[in-house]
Amino acid sequence: MAKGKSLMTPVPSRTDKTAARPASAAASPVAEVAPAEERVVSATPKSTVSAMPFGAANYRLMAIGLAVILAGFFIMTLDKEEFGFGFLGLTLGPLVVLSGFIIEFFAILKNPKA
Repeated sequence: MAKGKSLMTPVPSRTDKTAARPASAAASPVAEVAPAEERVVSATPKSTVSAMPFGAANYRLMAIGLAVILAGFFIMTLDKEEFGFGFLGLTLGPLVVLSGFIIEFFAILKNPKA
C-alpha cells in the first residue's frame, strides 16, 4: 500500500433502531442521528516518538558528568583543614562538582544524531 493513503473501514450499522432504545425514549421528540458509515484510519503513525530518548553520545556524556561530580566530592574529602575549610573543600571541590552538573545539563540538552 502506498504511503500516505488512508484505509476505509465500514462501521457496522444497526438495522432495528427501535429495539435498542428504552421504552421511555421511544416516544421522545428528539431527532435521531444516523451513525457515520465509514471511518478513516491513517496508514502512517501520527507520532514519531523513539524508544530511546537519548543517543549513545548523550549517555556517555552523562556518565562523564557523573564521574566528574563524584570526583569533586572526593576532592572535598581530601581537605585536611578542620571542617573542610581549606582550598580543596571550599574552592576546588565545589568548582569540580559544578562543572560536572554543567556537563550533565549539556548531555541532557544535546540533540542525538538520528
